Amino acid sequence: MFLIMAPVCMAKLGARLFVLFLCLTIHAGMLQFAAASIQGYFGDIDMTCPSVCRCDEDFIYCNDRGLSSIPSLPPSASVLYLQNNHINNPGLPTSLERHLSVRVVYLYDNELDEFPMHLPPSVRELHLQDNNIRTIPRTTLARMPLLEKLHLDDNSISTVSIEDQAFADNPRLRLLFLSRNHLSSIPSGLPASLEELRLDDNRISTIPTHAFRGLNSLRCLVLDGNLLANQRIADDTFSRLSNLTELSLVRNSLQTPPVNLPSAHLQRLSLQDNALTHMPRGSLDGMHRLQRLDLSGNNLTTLPRGLFKDLDSLGQLLVRGNPWHCGCNLRWLYDWLRARGNTITVRGLTCHGPDRVRDLALIDLGSEMEECEVVRLTGTKDKGAVGGVESSTTNAPPQGSLFTLRSKRPGFGFPDSGLDYTLSSSGVGKSLALNVKPLSHNSIRVTWSAAQPSSSFRLSWLRQGTGNAMESITETLVRGDRQEYLLTSLQPRSSYIICMVPLAVSSESKATISGDADSDEALVCAKAETSDLSSSEEEEDEDSHQITSLPLAGIIGGATATVSLALIFGVFCWYGHRTGHLCSRDHYTRSSSRKSKTYDDYIESGTKKDNTILEIRGPGFQMTPMPACPPMQPKPLREDYIIHTIFPSNGTGLYKGSNHVSNAGHGTNRGYREGGIPDIDYCYT
Repeated sequence: MFLIMAPVCMAKLGARLFVLFLCLTIHAGMLQFAAASIQGYFGDIDMTCPSVCRCDEDFIYCNDRGLSSIPSLPPSASVLYLQNNHINNPGLPTSLERHLSVRVVYLYDNELDEFPMHLPPSVRELHLQDNNIRTIPRTTLARMPLLEKLHLDDNSISTVSIEDQAFADNPRLRLLFLSRNHLSSIPSGLPASLEELRLDDNRISTIPTHAFRGLNSLRCLVLDGNLLANQRIADDTFSRLSNLTELSLVRNSLQTPPVNLPSAHLQRLSLQDNALTHMPRGSLDGMHRLQRLDLSGNNLTTLPRGLFKDLDSLGQLLVRGNPWHCGCNLRWLYDWLRARGNTITVRGLTCHGPDRVRDLALIDLGSEMEECEVVRLTGTKDKGAVGGVESSTTNAPPQGSLFTLRSKRPGFGFPDSGLDYTLSSSGVGKSLALNVKPLSHNSIRVTWSAAQPSSSFRLSWLRQGTGNAMESITETLVRGDRQEYLLTSLQPRSSYIICMVPLAVSSESKATISGDADSDEALVCAKAETSDLSSSEEEEDEDSHQITSLPLAGIIGGATATVSLALIFGVFCWYGHRTGHLCSRDHYTRSSSRKSKTYDDYIESGTKKDNTILEIRGPGFQMTPMPACPPMQPKPLREDYIIHTIFPSNGTGLYKGSNHVSNAGHGTNRGYREGGIPDIDYCYT
């Protein structure tokens, strides 16, 4: 019995164990499924790309989506493209600070009016251009100590809105763009790590000595489109930038290049679209690494000999848009360009004068240049290499009096300031007669006559300072066919010494400079003194007062005659009305009373014109008799009537439906009319 029941018990036990194992297996599967579901749920929240964006690994593209706030981002995002949206400052969530893998953020062309907060501290490149940011606070920038590139172009940042030492906590900042803002000066407290600084298209007019102090790593400086002039740039402003490789001063008001430019590493110098009138010799000395020089869009006529003597690496010379005078003064440049050959590219070196070489390139003037003989100012021929250097006759004009600059004595043969040298308003030499005459407080007219024809004249002038001090020389070349020149932009109430040297043509038809052993005799000088500014203005005011008072009597007489004629005409018209000339229908013409109306008065008044009868088509008139005007001659008896327009009480016009609304542009008495015809018209029958 026991043996028979043992197998049955074993079978039941095995079945129970199988069921238990099956239940445990199902339970474990359900737990695993639940865990996977929970993990997938949270993974969808934190790891998936936002539905409004497109993701490519760690690049998140949410640009041009019309977003007003930043959506939830996956933690792996490193580059955020959020430009061209409507994101404002409240649209930046605080959770953005926890995305420590973000390296680059593009937030340009949005609606930010403050520097954005809650950005990740790991950001290295930040684009915020084309917003309306007004301030740069130090506390906000301190949250991004790893920042290397900051773009703030096209905002509303002013100099005073940049907090003091705003970039002190960004020791890695290498690039700073502040173009097209409202800056009036160079921002202070710039980090020493800065390598590229763009401040173009602002309102910067002054650069003091300490503006770029400590920026020894700066390599690129762009100051285009500002209000810079030579008088407001300190002498050693740019000399501190020893590692500068690119300097751009386009679209300013410079008359000469700034002095003491950094020459050791400079490779690109852009001076186009200024007011350059001459390039002082020595302004490009030491620039052995200069590769590109742009002098386009200025007022240069010549270049001094030896200006390019150190430009061994120059590969591009852009000089278009200048009135070049291609005489023997540019023979040295012609030889220099021929010696360089194909190693340099020149653009725009086209002659503007003389007329026989106009619109020709300088390099093509072979026969003309062969006629020139290169002679030093001292009279000795140049025995050096092609393009040798003659002694300088031009010194750099003072950069300005704003920063207490010292003038340098010129090397030209002007009268010695230490001697009692008497000059008058005219000077006569062997071959030249010079005359000067002040015209105003800032201009002097220079006229001359030469005994022999000259290819050109060298005109120089300098202002005498206080005591016997001499300031620097300003010099220009004048064509030989001219006999007068106007000096402008001079200092009022100042004495000027004006000298001229003719570049005579010898009998061998070779141009020689009248500056050899007989230079003292060829040099002709005169002296002139500009008037005081206040006296000139008073004279101009007195002259203008006299000119304006001349026609006053004529104006009063004409006005009196016009008023008299108007009164006579008015009396005549009144008398005509009284005697009835204008009441007669024979004198009533339509063209004189309503020239601007081209439609029929009968139709306008609600009546229909007929050959036999004047028929009233509606209850819109009231006719009352009135005394007839006295006729000029006996006529048949007639009756005159005044036609009064009667308007409906609701303000609508006559002969219109009840549902039609009058024109709201006119009053109710003229709602049915189009041209503003008077309410009472006289009609004679």
